[in-house]
Amino acid sequence: MSYVEEVFEGLKKKHAHEPEFLEAAERVLQTIAPAVEANEEKFRSTALLERLVEPERIITFRVPWTDDQGKHHVNIGYRVQFNSAIGPYKGGLRFHPSVNQSILKFLGFEQIFKNSLTGLPIGGGKGGSDFDPKGKSDAEVMRFCQSFMTELCKYIGADQDVPAGDIGVGGREVGYLYGQYKRIKNLYEGVLTGKGLSFGGSLARPEATGYGLVYITNEMVKGAGKDLKDKVVVISGSGNVAQYACQKAQQLGAKVVTVSDSNGYVYDPDGIKLDVVMDIKQVKRGRIKEYVDAVPTAKYVEGERPWSVKCDIALPCATQNEINGADAKTLLDNGCWCVAEGANMPSDADAIDAYQAAKILFMPAKAANAGGVAVSALEMSQNSERLSWSFEEVDGKLNEIMTDIYKKVAAAAKRYGQEGDFVTGANIAGFEKVADAMSAQGLV
Repeated sequence: MSYVEEVFEGLKKKHAHEPEFLEAAERVLQTIAPAVEANEEKFRSTALLERLVEPERIITFRVPWTDDQGKHHVNIGYRVQFNSAIGPYKGGLRFHPSVNQSILKFLGFEQIFKNSLTGLPIGGGKGGSDFDPKGKSDAEVMRFCQSFMTELCKYIGADQDVPAGDIGVGGREVGYLYGQYKRIKNLYEGVLTGKGLSFGGSLARPEATGYGLVYITNEMVKGAGKDLKDKVVVISGSGNVAQYACQKAQQLGAKVVTVSDSNGYVYDPDGIKLDVVMDIKQVKRGRIKEYVDAVPTAKYVEGERPWSVKCDIALPCATQNEINGADAKTLLDNGCWCVAEGANMPSDADAIDAYQAAKILFMPAKAANAGGVAVSALEMSQNSERLSWSFEEVDGKLNEIMTDIYKKVAAAAKRYGQEGDFVTGANIAGFEKVADAMSAQGLV
C-alpha cells in the first residue's frame, strides 16, 4: 500500500461520518500522488500528509440570537483553521442550513490549495453557521451576526485569520460582522475582506471572480493555439460571477449566448445583452425569465440548465454539482472543447471524468475561480498599508495572478507527465508550495 493510500485509509477510519470531506480529500490525494512518491521517504518521516489532512484547529460554538417577535434561537457556528503554513488562514464564512463540519472541512481543505496557487501569503480556512439569512429582516441578521462575531472575534485577526463572505454572507453581513469586531476589539484592522468601499473594501472585488475566470480561460485557450475571439460561450448563473465573466468574455471578443438562474435559462443567439441582465438582477432583483420581455428574439427555457446549447466554451458560474455526467456528455456532443469553473466545484466527479476522457481543456475551480480570494488578499494588503488602489491597478494585478496560476498549473502537469491535465496540475502546484513551507517549519 502506498503512503497516499495509507493516509487515506486512516482518514476514513477517523472521519467516517464526514463524507463530503472524505470525497475531497480522496480526490486531492489521488492527484498529488506523483509528487508525494517523488519525496515519499521525506514526507513519511515527517508525517507530512497526516498533518496536511487534519485541520490545525476547529472552533465550534453556539450562536444565540433573538428574532423580531422576541423568540430566542440557537444556531451552531464554526471556524475551521486548516493550514497556516504559508500565511494567516483565509477563507469565507457560509450561512446556510446545510452547513456542517464535514462540508466546512471539505471547503477549507480545498482552500489551502486555491490560496497557495495565487502566490500570495495566505493559508486555508473556512467557517460559517447553519443559520439561514433568507427571509430574515435586517435587524434579525444584524443580531445574529453580532452574536456570531462576539465569539468568533476571539480566534481571528489581521495576522491570524481573515474571513470573507461566501454563500449567505454578502456585503450586508460582512458590514454587521465587521462593526461588531471593531466594537469589541477597538481595532480598525483588515480582519474581514469583502467590506464596503467606505470602510476598507477594494475596488474590483465584485468583478474579481468573473474577470479572473475569463483571464485564466483566455490563457488556457491561447496555450492550445486558439483565442477567445468569436467563440460561442455558455454561462450558467446570473449573479456577480456570471455577470462579470460575461462582461470580460465579451470585451475579449467572445459571444456569450446564455445566462440562467434556479428557474431556467435564457438563450440569446445574438449575444447576451449584459445591461438587461444587470438591470434585472442588480436593480429589479427579478428572475432571468424577464430577459425575454426586453429582448423578444431571445428564448427562455424553464426548469433546465444551458448545457444543451451548442458552444465552444462552457463557464459554469451558478452552484456546486450543477453539471453531472449526463450534462457533460451533452456538452461534449454539442461541440464544447473547453470548460472552466467559475462556481465552487460545479462539475461532479462523473462530469470531470468525462472531460478528462475526452481530453478537452478543463480548468478546475481551485484555479479558475481563485480571482475572488486573490483580490481579497489584495484588499488585506491595502488595509495593512492604509491605501486604496485604483480599479485599473487591482485589475492589472488580478490578470497577472491568474496568468501566473495558469503557468504554474500547466508546468506542474507537464513535469509529472500529465501535460494538459489541469486538475492534477492545480493540485500538485498548490501542494508543492504548502509542503515546502511545512517541511521548512518543522513538526508543527
